[in-house]
Amino acid sequence: MKTTLQDAKAIVLAHYDRIAQATPETVADALGAHTSADWHWRGLHPFHEQTGAHAVAKAYWTPFLTSMKSVQRRQDVFFAGRNTGEDDVWVASMGHMLALFDAPFLGIRATRKIVMYRYAEFNRVVGDKIVETACFFDLLHLMSQAGVNPMPPQTGMHLVQPGPATHDGLLFDEQDRQAGKDTLDLINRMIGDIAANSNADDVDLPRDATPQQELERCWHDDMLWWGPEGIGATFTIDRYVEQHQQPFRRQLGNREFNGHLARFAEGTYGGFFGWPNLTLTPLGGYLGMPGNGSVRADMRVVDIYRRDGGKLAENWILIDILHFLNQQGLDVLARLQET
Repeated sequence: MKTTLQDAKAIVLAHYDRIAQATPETVADALGAHTSADWHWRGLHPFHEQTGAHAVAKAYWTPFLTSMKSVQRRQDVFFAGRNTGEDDVWVASMGHMLALFDAPFLGIRATRKIVMYRYAEFNRVVGDKIVETACFFDLLHLMSQAGVNPMPPQTGMHLVQPGPATHDGLLFDEQDRQAGKDTLDLINRMIGDIAANSNADDVDLPRDATPQQELERCWHDDMLWWGPEGIGATFTIDRYVEQHQQPFRRQLGNREFNGHLARFAEGTYGGFFGWPNLTLTPLGGYLGMPGNGSVRADMRVVDIYRRDGGKLAENWILIDILHFLNQQGLDVLARLQET
């Protein structure tokens, strides 16, 4: 029987309820209740890819629950959809894990205070089981909350980032199909504009178009771009260009787009992730790293969007920056162990 979006949402929410009740000793069984035996789990560096509930528990959830106490999942966005070009059903969840940071985690010192551990997760559901997961989290921001700042000053501003300005991101109920189609069409158009920025004949833009002209086709002028720790958040098209787009385009070259494993939308929310999305050559300066023409590094990225009318209004981004740096020879977590 074909899995509906509402069925898939119910399974993911039940999965989250089981995790919420779990301890370090019981989390493997909790994870196994709603996942397949060959569950394919993708986590950011240093966890990478795992298969099955026991492997995921051992690698990630048991250490996390050993360090973090009284954990609460505080969702800001929750929606489902069918993957672009396929019939697979995916469910996206984004927000923070609020917890008491009571024991060291990955060498990050404990604070015994509240932390807001930012995450975005994509789950593919087949029948009554989750068969595939991509779990993104902002470990650099966790370090920052613990007083560890391994990155140079960032171009944007990092905050404990809020959910949607409209407070309507939790799409537990069935949504209007046309609204989701409109959102996905807009996201696809925006992606097409980025791909065509060096070939203006492909879009209705002059060849000498400014970045602002490119962006204003799909974005509101007062856009909010909620970037990860190490880059930071920006507000308005002009500040986005100044504080993120220009450094990204000038300091990273030979950009190769590898596609998305999932891209979908529901209502006025949509998003995607890749593994990796991009492969690039650092030219020098980006995230404080030197340039080296012989180094190619991957970016695993999540983007989640809110559409307001005919344009995008907000974008939340998580990037596996630790993996990106590690490929360039900087192992941030190993360096923590040495200090």
